[in-house]
Amino acid sequence: MEHIDHFSHRHMLHLVKLQPDHDNKSSDEEEDDGDEDEYTDKDVIVMEEGNFGLCKMCEEEIYSFHVSYYTCNDCDYSLHKFCAELPETQQNHPFHPDHSLRLDKKYVWRCHICRLKKQNSAYCYYCYICKFRIDIVCATMSVQKMDHPSHPHQLQRYFGHMMSYCNSCGDEHSGTFYHCTTCSWFRIHLSYALLPAKLLIQQSTNKNFGHSHLLTLSYSFPYNDLKVRYFPRCRVCLKGFDFHEPEDKSYLWHYRCDKCRYYVHVDCAISMKDAFMSSILMPAGYGKTYKNFKDEDHPNLIHCPFADENVNLLTHHFLKKGESVIKRFCHPHPLVLFDTILNGSVSLHDPMKKVELLCDGCVRPITTMPFYKCSQHDCDFVLHEWCTMLPSQIQDHPHHPEHTLVFVPKTPTNSLGLFDCGMCELPCNGFSYGCMQCEYYVDINCGFIPDVITHEAHPNHLLLRIEASSLYKSLYCKACTQPMYEMGFYCPTCDFYLHSKCALLLPRIIRHKYDKHPLTLMYYPAKNHKSEYFCEICEDEFDPAAWFYHCNTCAYSMHTACAPLKLRCEQSTFYKYLNSIFEFLNVKFGRRTKLRDHPHPVTFVQGIKDDGQCIECDRDLQYEMIFKCFQCKFALHYWCGLSYVQETLYMTSHVRL
Repeated sequence: MEHIDHFSHRHMLHLVKLQPDHDNKSSDEEEDDGDEDEYTDKDVIVMEEGNFGLCKMCEEEIYSFHVSYYTCNDCDYSLHKFCAELPETQQNHPFHPDHSLRLDKKYVWRCHICRLKKQNSAYCYYCYICKFRIDIVCATMSVQKMDHPSHPHQLQRYFGHMMSYCNSCGDEHSGTFYHCTTCSWFRIHLSYALLPAKLLIQQSTNKNFGHSHLLTLSYSFPYNDLKVRYFPRCRVCLKGFDFHEPEDKSYLWHYRCDKCRYYVHVDCAISMKDAFMSSILMPAGYGKTYKNFKDEDHPNLIHCPFADENVNLLTHHFLKKGESVIKRFCHPHPLVLFDTILNGSVSLHDPMKKVELLCDGCVRPITTMPFYKCSQHDCDFVLHEWCTMLPSQIQDHPHHPEHTLVFVPKTPTNSLGLFDCGMCELPCNGFSYGCMQCEYYVDINCGFIPDVITHEAHPNHLLLRIEASSLYKSLYCKACTQPMYEMGFYCPTCDFYLHSKCALLLPRIIRHKYDKHPLTLMYYPAKNHKSEYFCEICEDEFDPAAWFYHCNTCAYSMHTACAPLKLRCEQSTFYKYLNSIFEFLNVKFGRRTKLRDHPHPVTFVQGIKDDGQCIECDRDLQYEMIFKCFQCKFALHYWCGLSYVQETLYMTSHVRL
């Protein structure tokens, strides 16, 4: 009936029909609706909208799954539909078949079925002969059911309050539960049954963790779905959804945004977190962190990533902070300061024009003036201005504190001055600092490694330097996802670790010949990225949970290793470990040398597939440092050819690849 005149209220009650908050529309179908993903506050569906007040007869909430209810238009009075339609007298009730039960209003009484005490006045069915009382919920248990989209069968309410495992979140709760009478194992807590099908995560986490799109409630995360998404982790707690975790969460509910690969456990999405305690006690997710240091305590703090590929630790320490101290032993020819470009005699590094000009000191691109260049026209030796301001020695280096490290323009390891850095373990043929007694060398960037930094990927928290030997368990770098086998940086209050090379050698913005727009370093999946992630260089699919470079305009993505900071893409860039930084970042190729028993000069380059096998050891040359003759089909590994090197020559002042 649309209207009823109920004995419990003096006004006419009107029927209100409720539409369920839940729908079965999948996130894939939503993607076809267009790109209207931004919502205002008035569009946000919050849990409280599923609450329509208290029923004045049973004193319980009216929820959307009750389908309809009666309310008074003149005052705050509402009734469940089934409560309003209850008979005043019940005969042969299954809980008390001997006598009739009548509706009555009592004060401070206890139900004889569920044993719950009622503090406020509420209606019950009462036997005047036996003094038997039963609350309306227990009396109407046969109609206390719901149809929920998470389960194919109708769910029945349990009697009273209980402590039980919840199949929606995987935790134990006390309170009201609904269970399936067909599948006896399935039960969900009432609060989870009322979750909205759409949710803005900011509404329930004090904006500590947030996402700009409405998240869709999903009732499982099948293994095959997890596998194709590289087993993503919850953006709040960073725990997984799969059965490899200590607690299997693959068949539990979660909120998701497939466009942005944003997934969050249902309990993480709805739990109210204290903003400060969340930032301190929660693992390092992608949420907001709150500053835990004062700027005045760290006046020379290094903020990573560096802005672009022309900035490094040396610019931070020496740019405009000292006088040039060029020594004759740095280079056999006089050096000239270039502060203007004359007659096209030299071209600055420009990846868009395929021009490469690398500093012989730090092996980084020279993109601005002034800089120093060798006065000999056939010599390509160039230096940044700040690379001429390096001190002659370093005391108490954190990786080799027992001895002083001395400036070495060319390491005595071999004729090319090539060595493996003792800190980042990358090969290098630039300037170094070394201990001759221990034959220990570090490149000049690692020579000035800081004790503490901050990084945009984990803002507002200090990252402290840590040695691999001090790590007491298997930990993984957040940038490349590889184990922390070497020195790096970590946040002492969060589970956040970075290799030193990933923190210091990957700039925020790079330019690449494959894209006319700048590429930005990404720490998590891009927003509104509807397709899978494929590297534009190697054409392999990759996991966007590891850092990568991305063009928001063209939606192009690249491995950090496949988007090198130098023009090496034509030479089949290869990375030994997925998403590690470019292996030959600190190597300057192009120098020519003479080999004994070979008639032509050979060039020091990176091997490609067409180079075939080494003439000395018969192993593949691809992805390795090699000596190659461009006049004949002659090539061998650089370590195979070191004993044949006679003299190192120089190339022209710039290289066009």
